[in-house]
Amino acid sequence: MRNAFAQEISRLAAGDPRVVLLSGDIGNRLFDPFKNDFADRFFNCGVAEANMMSVAAGMASSGLRPVVYTIVPFVTTRCLEQIRVDVCYHNVPVVIVGVGGGLSYAGLGATHHSCEDIALLRMLPGMNVVCPGDAVETRLALREALSQSSPTYIRIGKKGEPIVHEHDPDFRIGRAIVVREGADVALVSTGNMLPTALDVAEALDEKNVHARVVSMHTVKPIDEQTLAEVFTQSALVVSIEEHSILGGLGGTIAEWCSDQAEPTAQLLRIGTPDEFFHQGGSQVYARQQLGLDADSIATRVLESFRSAGSKRNNS
Repeated sequence: MRNAFAQEISRLAAGDPRVVLLSGDIGNRLFDPFKNDFADRFFNCGVAEANMMSVAAGMASSGLRPVVYTIVPFVTTRCLEQIRVDVCYHNVPVVIVGVGGGLSYAGLGATHHSCEDIALLRMLPGMNVVCPGDAVETRLALREALSQSSPTYIRIGKKGEPIVHEHDPDFRIGRAIVVREGADVALVSTGNMLPTALDVAEALDEKNVHARVVSMHTVKPIDEQTLAEVFTQSALVVSIEEHSILGGLGGTIAEWCSDQAEPTAQLLRIGTPDEFFHQGGSQVYARQQLGLDADSIATRVLESFRSAGSKRNNS
């Protein structure tokens, strides 16, 4: 995903002289092509993320289109006050790109994990929160974000994520993408869990349970139309995210459900628990330990689907 971002911002900068890139002392080699072509539009702000965010807000206020990039915890929680006061309060079009969403940097410990960022940033007025599902969605998300007049947070993975889309889908902020059809269960995924959601759908197929897979790449504004459709057409709706079950995609959907007169489907939220992950290991290992691998998710979904079906039959 990060390579796709680096390639796309160079392409977009070639067509728009207002685009500037601010980095928090990361990705210097990654951005060599950008620096070679636009040396006066690349700013390495060092490990001073709060200052970097304020600089970006000032640039946006002056008519530039700044894109701020660094590891998720350092571009969100470390400078949350500057995002809230300098960016969102003034409603300036800063694009904040956080690399390594969720447990992408699992081996570096809790300081580099990011399982709270969606919840924190979606609470800020005017902020779009976008979590692309693969490299294709990453490129499209950046294009869309730079067309907005309000701030946007883009949460991407690290590297090596599978490509889901063979062709560019119709990508619009606030509008989900149905990646696969299925009538029994709706798997609503955000961010880099999209390939896993497709693996879960394949596993469910073997049990004769047919799953629709939705890339809910925008958590805010949430696609209420698609939510209404999946809750009407499925017995079970499952939110899948590499983020806390509190406040992220699952929390957003639960809030939406509370406003509906009669939610017709059961909601199962799958994400990280409300605790820090203290073990060391790869992202794959962390997912396995936290039940975010495809086999663990498929088992939980199958159990919940059978329970949901039993309740429907008894009602």
